[in-house]
Formats: sequence, structure tokens, C-alpha cells
Amino acid sequence: MISFVDVHKSFRDNHVLRGVFLDIEKGETRVICGQSGSGKSVLIKNLIGLMKPDKGQIFVDGLEVTSLSEEALFQVRRKFGLLFQNAALFDSLTVAENVSFGLERYTDFSPGEIRRRVTESLEMVGLRGVENLMPHELSGGMKKRVGLARAIAYRPEIILYDEPSTGIDPIRADAINDLIIAMKKEMGVTSIVITHDMISAYKVADRISMLYQGKIIETGTPGKIKKSSNPVVQQFITGSAVGPIKEF
Repeated sequence: MISFVDVHKSFRDNHVLRGVFLDIEKGETRVICGQSGSGKSVLIKNLIGLMKPDKGQIFVDGLEVTSLSEEALFQVRRKFGLLFQNAALFDSLTVAENVSFGLERYTDFSPGEIRRRVTESLEMVGLRGVENLMPHELSGGMKKRVGLARAIAYRPEIILYDEPSTGIDPIRADAINDLIIAMKKEMGVTSIVITHDMISAYKVADRISMLYQGKIIETGTPGKIKKSSNPVVQQFITGSAVGPIKEF
């Protein structure tokens, strides 16, 4: 479904991505983990065309996307739903208006169809009767759920989760994990989860890939990653201060 082939990205002297090779199968949930600042979000921004790699190719469903026109890239982006780290809700809009934002601007759905999609999407993430609430009236976990409802309103083929458990307590974080699993089962989506929370990673992932010093250094099932002999992987997943990874 998605392939990165020798992808490089630099910002002046900071060579963030140094030759990323990564294949993600249709329908799988792939977790990409790594230190803060390791380039996880840069990788995703290149995938959806918010950035362009300095070198390399990115394929989405067989289509090489890095050289597409803006119009063609827009069509590819419609395959994606994105849950931002902070949910990124519009503070001046109600929950319903937030969820319907993209549908109203980028589809020809009737008002009735949009209302139906909004209600259905909110119910899929376990929210009922919140359409008229404002973002400031929601808990952190509810904001994440509304953000996910907005992401799935298009019925995307691919969902990108950017640090979905950041900023919420462990109980709400586990509820988000359950939603990631449910979206895969109910919608058959391909999911990419960016996180450094290994508890979440082990629960939701079919496979985990670790990004370190600009490259994917290991990929495997949660069980394989737990037993990895790579000292970098072991230090990261155990959170040890001792090892080859040095503090920035």
C-alpha cells in the first residue's frame, strides 16, 4: 500500500532522513517509533506531500507521489485521514462543524448526507449527543475522539495517527488504542501510528519499525521487537539511560 524507497530529507545541515526504506502492507497497522526529533513526523509529512524529499521515491497504492502536481496530489490525499497529536480542533466551531469541515468543502454531499456522516462517525468513536458542544467543553480524550471522527468522515483508506496517546492519561490512552484496533476491524484501513509509547505500540501494531539516525534500523512483530538483539532497539523499548543512544 505504501513504500518509501531511499528517502532523504535535510534542513540545512540537519540530515533528518538518511535513506529510509519502508514497505507497509494494505490493511496492516504499522507503528513507527523512535526518539523525539528522530524524523517520524517528517516522514509522514513527506508521505502526504506537505514536504518533498530531497532524494528518493514514495509510492501510495502503486502511484509514485513525490513528482505529482498539486491537483493530482490532492486526490491522493483524499485516501488519508489524519489524527493530529493535539487533535487540532477549531476552537470556534462546534463538534459537528469540526467533523463536517472537510466534507462541506471538498465533497458534493448534500446537507443531509453530511449530517448523517457526522453522526455516524461520532458514534463509531463512541460519542453520542455531543454535536453542539464546543472544543473547550471536551476532555482531552474526547477531543482525540472528535479528531478521529473528523479523520474517518471521508471513509479514508489510510489513517495516520500522530502521537495519539500524548497528552492524555493512561486510561484514555488505552481507549484510543482500542479505537485504533476497531477502525482496522470495522473499516479495513491501513494505519500508520507514530509514537514513542511502547505500551500502545505493542497493543495496536501488526509490525513495529524503529527510526534511528535517519534510517529504519529494525522492523518486526511486537514479539520480535521485544526480543531484538539490537542494543539501540533494546535501550529504546526499555527506556534505559544506559546504551548507545545518547541524550540530545
